[in-house]
Amino acid sequence: MTSIRTLIVDDEPLARARVRELLGGQPDVEVMGECGNGREAIAAIRSRHPDLVFLDVQMPEVGGFGVLEALEPAQSPAVVFVTAFDEFAVRAFEVHALDYLLKPFDRPRFLQSLDRAREAVRLRREGRLDDRLTALLAHLDTSRRYLRRVLVKTGSRTVLLRTSEIDWIESAGNYVRLHVGRERHLLRETMAALEEKLDPDQFVRIHRSTMVNLERVRELEPYFHGDYMLRLADGTKLTLSRTYRERLQERLGRTL
Repeated sequence: MTSIRTLIVDDEPLARARVRELLGGQPDVEVMGECGNGREAIAAIRSRHPDLVFLDVQMPEVGGFGVLEALEPAQSPAVVFVTAFDEFAVRAFEVHALDYLLKPFDRPRFLQSLDRAREAVRLRREGRLDDRLTALLAHLDTSRRYLRRVLVKTGSRTVLLRTSEIDWIESAGNYVRLHVGRERHLLRETMAALEEKLDPDQFVRIHRSTMVNLERVRELEPYFHGDYMLRLADGTKLTLSRTYRERLQERLGRTL
């Protein structure tokens, strides 16, 4: 029996240890390595060609979706997403995932996910793809039409930013201000023009002057007069205007 060469990707050491522990008793699985961030994962997948990756969705700089976007479709292994998102956010990508694990997960749920991954690996080795993997690869192929990098000037320097690194965007007249961690970058572009160039599955307008990267959203709280307050992973709070609430609901596949 050929082993399923497996890569574990998560920025939390305890989370990686948990997956490794659960894989420890599986004779057909070979854990070939671990990665603590998305950039390491991209390099490892390209050079070592794992059959299966347990991939954290939300990581600093490059998240799980950013990892897959950086790969050619033919390079993409079988993927099990691992996420701390609430159920409403899971719906945003569930249609394209081979499977997902919602933290904290137990052994039975993990083994169920592993069985699905085994089947996906088997089909790939036989030269076939199951419908979920076909949908995922088609989605990634389509997403390449959207802007993946932007050039911004900072003093005398020109900085190349991946769009997946952007936390949120605010309008500033004929410019937009890109929030990337603690950094701020001005880009000469209107909010409406930039919105058309970004992947709508990743970036959504939540206010006339605000757009957010859905991968950064952690919580939503009712606010005033139909508005909501969004809290991002770094603690930033943004207002979801009731005017734009329907757009977000469409992305999440759930009514707020």
